[in-house]
Amino acid sequence: MGKEESPQITRRTTRSSSSTTVETTKASDSHPPTINDLVFGEDLISLNDLLSSFPGRRIQILELVRLLGTSNSPMLPLFMYGGASSGKTSIILQMFRHLNCPFVYSSCRSCYSPRILFESVLNQLLLHRKNAANGYSSAKRCERPSDFVNFLREALSNVINNSKGNPRKLETKKLVGQADGNMIYLIFDNLELVREWDKSSTILPFLFNLYDFLKMPEVGLIFVSNTSPDTYYSNMGYMDPIPVHFPDYTEDDLCQIFLRNQANRKLYSSFLDVVLRPFCRITRRVDELSTAFSPLFEKYGEPLSDLGVVPNEETKRRLFSHLQPHIAPSLNEVFKVSSQSSPEAQSNKETKKKSSRRKLGVCEEIDESDFHMSTSAKYLLISAFLASRNPATLDASLFDSMGGFDSRKRKRKPSQKSLEHKETAEQELLMKGPGTFPLERLLAIFQCLTSVAEGSIDEEEQGNEGLGVQGGDGGLMSDVLLQLSSLCNANFIIKGGSCPLEGSTRYRSTLCEDMALKVARSLKFPLSKYLYRR
Repeated sequence: MGKEESPQITRRTTRSSSSTTVETTKASDSHPPTINDLVFGEDLISLNDLLSSFPGRRIQILELVRLLGTSNSPMLPLFMYGGASSGKTSIILQMFRHLNCPFVYSSCRSCYSPRILFESVLNQLLLHRKNAANGYSSAKRCERPSDFVNFLREALSNVINNSKGNPRKLETKKLVGQADGNMIYLIFDNLELVREWDKSSTILPFLFNLYDFLKMPEVGLIFVSNTSPDTYYSNMGYMDPIPVHFPDYTEDDLCQIFLRNQANRKLYSSFLDVVLRPFCRITRRVDELSTAFSPLFEKYGEPLSDLGVVPNEETKRRLFSHLQPHIAPSLNEVFKVSSQSSPEAQSNKETKKKSSRRKLGVCEEIDESDFHMSTSAKYLLISAFLASRNPATLDASLFDSMGGFDSRKRKRKPSQKSLEHKETAEQELLMKGPGTFPLERLLAIFQCLTSVAEGSIDEEEQGNEGLGVQGGDGGLMSDVLLQLSSLCNANFIIKGGSCPLEGSTRYRSTLCEDMALKVARSLKFPLSKYLYRR
């Protein structure tokens, strides 16, 4: 459909700098899709160039070369995994530029549903490009996995058969853009995002079983993920792909990466000696470090009139003294997005701090929080803390309409046996640590706590343009889920394993009691009233 309008097909563009725009060879209007249309249209690179382009990844590159094998050699599915910005996507794309093998690349980040993912693969195999002439439609409409298997098998067979009958393959001289062998590789990147899709419990096993469904030795499957294979286990049987792990970069690897393409390597090396080690304690992601190092290097070179000079020991000390005040604020900005406040609000905040210091004295340091968080997030944090510390059977009595325990209830005098049982239970609780809880229980506790303090949250809503909790159920639900995701990313709340009986994800609070009390004091919330003590 699309090849009549555009005889030259523009290949995929990925997030990686290595995966530049790739163009296929020019074809006539009646040119059927062949393997040669699925390779890089650029000059090939040698293995030495590939190894030198990715410092610290020699072991992984040689392992991939061994697993992919020679041309026309069948392979089992591969599973490349490692942290974000560890070179997985860049290496596998440049690997096929080195091997001159045809491939189809699809990212589950841009293809955010099964239908878009299926149609993206088919469009590339059929050399179909969406444009205004075809109404931006796909070559095949494919929603079901069974249809995708049939369409994919048909498209792969056509491409392979057309390549076998292609007269260009008989030429003795290897042309740029001509495939080496008949193998076709399907790459599925950002596979961990599939777990957030609807019906992900069936899509993931389907993708892992795709090799068995196709039964075509000319097809190789490669999965790229930020999470380990353990996170994809399911009760649907399939053959485990061969794992290839990409560990975090070491400090020496990062030093080699950042020194590449530097005009003055001596000057930048002295800069890395100052900033690399403290930043590696926070993150080893190349993208985050590159963002943080760019403004710092400008500050580092401000005292120099010529950035091409080779620094001596005295110059290094002078540059370090100039840069040192800027390192700590930059470390804090790596994972924090600062919010700008008005001068009036800042002055009011300073006035309140001074008055609280006069009233509370030494206790002021304990009551002040050393981090910024919205009121709704603080209540959610307290709710998660209570859900992890309190037994679920006591929720009805702890969070009743009166709020907390009824102090007027008659208390029995504890016996010696009950005291021993209480001490044993406290020791067991200390050994077990905080318990897990489902999302439904967290929302119930959160709604009970915020219903009491709804007025203060509404005031913050008006001041922060709707960042607080809404009074209605719809606004409350959307805001809570957003805040829960942020707290999970910050490791205040962690996801536990799924309950085998309920099948739902369980959470656990990592907040200690001292921090929970500090958060509660900032809200003037009586935490001890709702905390169960054995």
